[in-house]
Amino acid sequence: MAIETLPRTGKEGQEVYLPFTFLEKYYEVYGKLVKSKGSEHFEWSHSYSKIFKPTSPYNSSGMFMYFSNYNVEVRDRVKCISAIEGVPVSTQWEASGYYYPVQVAQYGLSHFSKNISESNPREKIFEDASVNTAKWQIPKGASVKRQYDHLKKTNVLVFNSLATAGIFLRLKQGNDLVLSVDVRMFSVNSSITVFLEDRDRSQIFPISYTCSSMLIEAKNASGGFATIYGMGSCQSWNRLTRDLYIDLVKGHALSGRGKRSSRNKIRIHHLIVKGHGQLDNLTLASSNHMGMFYSSADWLVRHQDPSGGWPIGVKRKIAAGKADLNPGWYSAMGQGQAMSLLMRAFYRSGKSHYLEAALKGMIPFSKSSTEGGVRAYFMNQYPWYEEYPTVPPSFVLNGFIYSLIGLYDVVSLAPSNRVGDAQLLFDQGMHSLKKLLPLFDTGSGTVYDLRHFTLGLAPNIARWDYHSTHINQLLLLSTIDSDSILTTVAERWMNYMQGKRAAHN
Repeated sequence: MAIETLPRTGKEGQEVYLPFTFLEKYYEVYGKLVKSKGSEHFEWSHSYSKIFKPTSPYNSSGMFMYFSNYNVEVRDRVKCISAIEGVPVSTQWEASGYYYPVQVAQYGLSHFSKNISESNPREKIFEDASVNTAKWQIPKGASVKRQYDHLKKTNVLVFNSLATAGIFLRLKQGNDLVLSVDVRMFSVNSSITVFLEDRDRSQIFPISYTCSSMLIEAKNASGGFATIYGMGSCQSWNRLTRDLYIDLVKGHALSGRGKRSSRNKIRIHHLIVKGHGQLDNLTLASSNHMGMFYSSADWLVRHQDPSGGWPIGVKRKIAAGKADLNPGWYSAMGQGQAMSLLMRAFYRSGKSHYLEAALKGMIPFSKSSTEGGVRAYFMNQYPWYEEYPTVPPSFVLNGFIYSLIGLYDVVSLAPSNRVGDAQLLFDQGMHSLKKLLPLFDTGSGTVYDLRHFTLGLAPNIARWDYHSTHINQLLLLSTIDSDSILTTVAERWMNYMQGKRAAHN
């Protein structure tokens, strides 16, 4: 028996007191001293995650779980929001950046949910070339005119400043930092530059959107730095929707500068258009959640492959030397969350291409991992939809349940004659889930996957945030499936978060 000696303890009578730094690490508990009403007390807990108990049955056309609390774009592993695609670029497994369908779907679902949970945004249209016309400051040699565009079938603003430093527009809109504008450029050196001001530091930060394939670049500028995003070729009309604060933060991180300014300290100062092009519906708002939601939905439609999947273009190492995934793999979690997003886009817009993409997204569920799909079997009996379709399989719990929710959303929102295999796939998955749930229970928490069964490795204990995700997912499923095992297991797992443990012999 190993005995550990502590460097420091306290004693009062027969009671021995141990340093909390030791207990915190040893038992994975959390705590801090809190001052309240002139006194000091110690608060501690066994977990740091929240449980969101459903107050009503899950609605496939409503908020997605608790995703209104998600801020995907602020994550460190998000390099930026692409100005070409309008979706996050991930650096989780590849530092140069790549598009990760799971993250794209979560970005869209979070904004869809925020659109429901938040009040209507403040919004001001500065230029639509018809009702709202801005007071542009036009230097000598430049021009601005408003004329009918046959492609858009509306009036647009046409600008030409090729021979000047640009056309200036002052914008005083407080802390409303979400910019939307329809843009089309005729020259490759055209750009839109927004100048943000830090009110405390009296600094100006330019953010430029250029006609290039560049993802993001940060350059030193006089007294600060400039952030540059590429919009692509710009030759066709494109809707640019940008959270200017997020664009500033990502440029700030790329430049390696120190502490960033808080959002409420930043305001927009002015805007400059350069080159030769057209713009319309120049708008500033406190948010544009539906614009960002549809950016994700449209990306999923554009980038779905003929096999119905959204391939992930980076290698994924699951366990050293045991099970790797080469670029081009599908994720059942990515497929499921994409389907959840696309069905909401179909429900809201009525546009059939969203429905078609969601239905096509089910194809990999019927193909085994060895055939390039996401389907595996536990003990050759229970079908499982793999978040990481390794061979041998890993049976990740949270990704599997997200895929079930996606299938349920198809069943709920697709026309009855178009549901296809969604009901069968969902029913098979729910049967497997109920049978395999006990395997994920450690008696004090949960495991993330079943690699200890299939790969011969030590159990992969779920962090508290994943443990709480397991619970939240089961609670959601319990609102659409009355089987008591879902609530019984969820309640037991909630008790683990309060320090309770399974009985010993």
